[in-house]
Amino acid sequence: METISAASQLFQFIVTGLTVGAIYAMVAIGFNIIYNVTEIINLAQGEFVMLGGLIMVFMHVTVGLPMILAFVTAVLLVTLTGMLLDRLAIKPIRQPSVMTLIIATIAASIVIKGTAMLIWGKSPYDLPAFSGRTPIELGGVIIQPQYLWVIGFLVVVTIGLTLFFNRTILGKAMAACADNPDAARLVGINVQYMVLLSFALSAAIGAIAGMTLTPIALMDYDRGAMLAIKGFGAAILGGLGSFSGAVLGGLLIGLIESLGAGFLLSGYKDAYALIVLLLVLFLRPSGIMGNFEVTKFKRF
Repeated sequence: METISAASQLFQFIVTGLTVGAIYAMVAIGFNIIYNVTEIINLAQGEFVMLGGLIMVFMHVTVGLPMILAFVTAVLLVTLTGMLLDRLAIKPIRQPSVMTLIIATIAASIVIKGTAMLIWGKSPYDLPAFSGRTPIELGGVIIQPQYLWVIGFLVVVTIGLTLFFNRTILGKAMAACADNPDAARLVGINVQYMVLLSFALSAAIGAIAGMTLTPIALMDYDRGAMLAIKGFGAAILGGLGSFSGAVLGGLLIGLIESLGAGFLLSGYKDAYALIVLLLVLFLRPSGIMGNFEVTKFKRF
């Protein structure tokens, strides 16, 4: 009986870890989309997640829109926010260096967070689960229906982006801008439009992560910063610039946090993932699925 109970507990921690890791993976994918086109680390990525959750709460709970309509509206509004971030904070900078652009995203993050605090206040908000909160029990493991939505959206986002970048002209144009923007301009690709599109896609994915997370863990104006740290850690762990690496890194960090909190000390769950991240970077600086080019330091 004790063996069965221990096995059920282990699987419960794994399910929880994969769910949280899926959120981190979507945040990491958002980082990679912008990095692959611009080499910018968008430190406002976590604010897209926060806005997705809070706008969804406002549209569905406060305004009373149906779940699907509120979902689409929230994605569109956060996507617009991402596009405004590019046009108002990134594009106006003349002769930008990567460091200057990263600082611009930090400033944008502060502005977005402050605006969200003024609109929604400091209280956390709940959102009804997409399929209710009646748990599913499988062999002693309790699975909330919302967990399946989180994993499902990660699968859809990953497959959709893979097809987009490998099978469409627009996706290949974005990849060309990442490899050599000057050559892309010479063949007629509008690089500024590709950068705008990368911010839009990144914001949309962040919004989806925020909306699927809110029914599980609530959402408030200050949640974005920690999600950005975890998502960036996942991107680094998996290999900055690799979508498959982002998924692997996110799931690993989620599993490490959940198992560490369950079997060791819960108060140090953030530390466990960071320790593993440091060990991986010592042994393989480019990340698990990254390439060596990502580790090069560029001077400006």
